Amino acid sequence: MTAYSILDLAPVPAGSDVGQALRNTVDLAKHAEAAGFTRYWLAEHHNMPGIASAATSVVIGAVAAATKTIRVGAGGVMLPNHAPLVIAEQFGTLSALYPGRIDLGLGRAPGTDQLTARALRRTLQGDVDGFPQDVMELMHWFQPAQEGQRIAAYPGEGQDVKVWILGSSTYGAQLAAHMGLPYAFASHFAPGEMMRAADVYRQTFRPSEHLEKPYLMLGYNAFVADTDDEARLLFTSVQQAFVNLRLNKAGKLPAPQEGYYERLDGTAKAVVDSALSCAAVGSVETVRSTIADFVARTGADELMITSQIWDPAARVRSLQLLAEAVGLKA
Repeated sequence: MTAYSILDLAPVPAGSDVGQALRNTVDLAKHAEAAGFTRYWLAEHHNMPGIASAATSVVIGAVAAATKTIRVGAGGVMLPNHAPLVIAEQFGTLSALYPGRIDLGLGRAPGTDQLTARALRRTLQGDVDGFPQDVMELMHWFQPAQEGQRIAAYPGEGQDVKVWILGSSTYGAQLAAHMGLPYAFASHFAPGEMMRAADVYRQTFRPSEHLEKPYLMLGYNAFVADTDDEARLLFTSVQQAFVNLRLNKAGKLPAPQEGYYERLDGTAKAVVDSALSCAAVGSVETVRSTIADFVARTGADELMITSQIWDPAARVRSLQLLAEAVGLKA
């Protein structure tokens, strides 16, 4: 049976600010828990005025403190930006505070532009090619400390932090399969290699102490409203955001615009159609059938659903209607 979870970028709507965006995130997490979603993840992005979750572990702590049962985690932490020991301490602390509820998704990209990546550098020679070694080092810090061990993660050692590999290509799929870890594919914005990566992961998976069989999560966009037309209007905010990003005009999440997609030129439409092809937009009935078709086609074990909606109340409403569409029980 497919599980359903929420990915939140803590969007900062145009006309609002970071503080309100973060309060909106905490509020949405409470609704996600009440609706029966499995987990609630935050994503690390930098130098993006429309995203408030850059200090990902801090926001995770706020969400975990405001909820009781839903799993909370990172989707993900961009490990090249951080020393593995620091992340082990951060997530070990979260796990100690909220036992059995913390997930740690790890990504290889910087989550930003190259200039900002340099400003984030943990060394002057940051190396994404060291990602597999960094993952192994990080997982080592979660192991119980041994007698005589000179360095240990306090907190961190012995903590039950569930580690995931994130990716948008076959690279992450191969690594997750090799290490016997669950794999989350970023099909909500980069769906091009989704099916190929899924096949690689499933076919080359090695059982491990962490996971007996492959577990595939796929990112997915959902914009649900009382009518198809209303949902399509909500969807125009993220369409604008993607076009603006490609034009190097990243900003706060724009308000919806009637007829926005129809006014785009062919190139811009192609960008939107490609990036956001994994999406369900419409009423409960429309979204129910669209998601069912996607799950049947991909065999996903879990969908990690994101909804970048300008109006916080409409975002809550979309989440509640989504829960109805996929048959969640509160």
